[in-house]
Amino acid sequence: MQESFAEAFKNLPSFEYRTSFGGWLKQICINRSINQLKKRKITWAAIEETENDFEVKEYNVDEAAELEYKVTQIKNAIMQLPDGYRTVLSLYLLEGYDHAEIAEILNVAESTTRTQYMRAKQKLVQLLKKEYEQAGKIYT
Repeated sequence: MQESFAEAFKNLPSFEYRTSFGGWLKQICINRSINQLKKRKITWAAIEETENDFEVKEYNVDEAAELEYKVTQIKNAIMQLPDGYRTVLSLYLLEGYDHAEIAEILNVAESTTRTQYMRAKQKLVQLLKKEYEQAGKIYT
């Protein structure tokens, strides 16, 4: 984050007011983060390789309402996700990018971002449910 602000300050004279300053700064932060992730060499999971990694369960509205979590618990669970899952989930849910934009940013197919997002959500639900059950707060 600090490097992003330093880069923004250094490039402030090149800001052209075509977008809002916040949007320009946000894009710098996102690009720096993506560059860091690329340095880590994210490995994208092929659909065939992970088809049966975890069981997909459907939850009705009543069950979802029962599973209220604190923001810190959700953040901790997101941090436990694999890099690829966490990146796509964050860009889609938190930053508001659509799958076409995410695919362009990450240089992958749009179908890959959709698959990674779906799996990230499923894995996140599993992590949160596991934490919830370990805390002894199981609803029946």
